[in-house]
Amino acid sequence: MDSSHSQWIQPLVAVSVGSFIAFRAHRKNSLSTSGAFAGLFVMSLHILIGFRFAAMLFAFFFTSSTLTKKGQDKKRLIDPEFKIGGQRNWIQVLSNSGIASILVVALWVLTEGKDYCLDSKDSPLITALIGGVIGHYCCCNGDTWSSEIGVLSDDRPRLITTFKHVRKGTNGGVTKTGLLAAAGLGGSIIDSLFGATLQFSGFCSIRQKVVGKPGPTVKKISGLSILDNNAVNFVSILLTTILTSIACLYIF
Repeated sequence: MDSSHSQWIQPLVAVSVGSFIAFRAHRKNSLSTSGAFAGLFVMSLHILIGFRFAAMLFAFFFTSSTLTKKGQDKKRLIDPEFKIGGQRNWIQVLSNSGIASILVVALWVLTEGKDYCLDSKDSPLITALIGGVIGHYCCCNGDTWSSEIGVLSDDRPRLITTFKHVRKGTNGGVTKTGLLAAAGLGGSIIDSLFGATLQFSGFCSIRQKVVGKPGPTVKKISGLSILDNNAVNFVSILLTTILTSIACLYIF
């Protein structure tokens, strides 16, 4: 095959697969319109740069989308911002994939598209970047699995900072079931700590739900009104990414 034609195959495959998945996710209400466009960009980028990175992204996306749709009738009663299927927008998509996208682009530039193993002696920077991508998606998976499964548990959640019982839907609230569901346990705990301290949670007497913004009918449960849910996710992912990057330099 002519090289001028073959060089277009992988980009074409990347955009085609990304478009198909984003369109299907939009139809199934997993992504909003803006989320579908952001997802198309992120998925195409991951596929184009390396299938192993795409595999991590897809593992996170498909499992999270599936779990989000479980127990929707119960979640509707708890979550004041409930949307059928989740319908994640572009901000949510980039909060959970933006850092990894930057890392895989950096890896592509450094490796010129070649696959490298984790080896801190021969390629410390590449090892740190790969470790960061792995940690990134471990954190995303752990947090999403923990929250989506934990909210369906019959266990009464406890606030991670004080261990006092709180209402379901409280930021920073954890259950045994939710923690066991967190594959990236460290990232999930970091996320819960930020949620319990820097993200506001209060109980609205009118809506009879835990809400994320203060108001005249809202009684505070925990947290300062500094970060919203997307910011908490971003900061916890960033911190987990840095920690796993450093850990990989010592382990590999």
